[in-house]
Amino acid sequence: MPRRHQRYQERPSRLDGSVVWTLDVPPDPGQPDRSVLPDGCMDLIWTAGRLVVAGPDTHAFEVAPRNRGSCAAIRFGPGTAPVLLGVPAHEVRDHRVDLAELWPRRAVAALTGRIARSADPAAALEEFALARSADTGPPDPLTSAVAEGLRRGRSVASTAAEVGLGARQLHRRSLAAFGYGPKTLARILRLQRALALVRAGLPYAGAACAAGCTDQAHLAREMRDLAGTTLGAYFSAGDAEANSDTPHPSGSSTTA
Repeated sequence: MPRRHQRYQERPSRLDGSVVWTLDVPPDPGQPDRSVLPDGCMDLIWTAGRLVVAGPDTHAFEVAPRNRGSCAAIRFGPGTAPVLLGVPAHEVRDHRVDLAELWPRRAVAALTGRIARSADPAAALEEFALARSADTGPPDPLTSAVAEGLRRGRSVASTAAEVGLGARQLHRRSLAAFGYGPKTLARILRLQRALALVRAGLPYAGAACAAGCTDQAHLAREMRDLAGTTLGAYFSAGDAEANSDTPHPSGSSTTA
């Protein structure tokens, strides 16, 4: 019997820089674990009747078949979620945390009930994020400028100079906004650029240079360090397809 494939869909959110996505994963214990690569983002995920915050990752997050399931989520661009959720990004780095552990349980219960009653949980999550943004205001323009500069491939030094921050100030703000320092964020976004270029048809060497790596060997080292695998293994295992849907800057869908 042929194996049923997961169905992933996404669309740009009305919340600037964010993506609304859904994932329908039929039960299949025979499926291998799937690697979700770091992307600089945080997600708020509705799954199995609960809300989960997926913090920013510094390495590949392995999703076992028993932990997969249908879910709806909003993926916040780098630096956006900490303002909306009221938690510094570094406090949830490399973790999946129930929202009830971060917010008052009564508030989480009200939000959970609203999403459960919705015919479209993904749209309900987006409405929540939009309303929350109206209350909290946008992310710090300075950290937004840092994320944009690094996304475009600028160096950490030139990005810091452009926003007028010293190294220590930039690192401190980056921990709160992105979950890690600017050098780590730059590496993650560069890897994601390279993988997107490979998916678009460039050979490894060409994608490496175009993304800002010194050569293909540099890209291979970054792939091992950040993703725990090789380029060949990643693109042959099917993880690339499951991580290839986000326009920018990530390529991951994350289940709790």
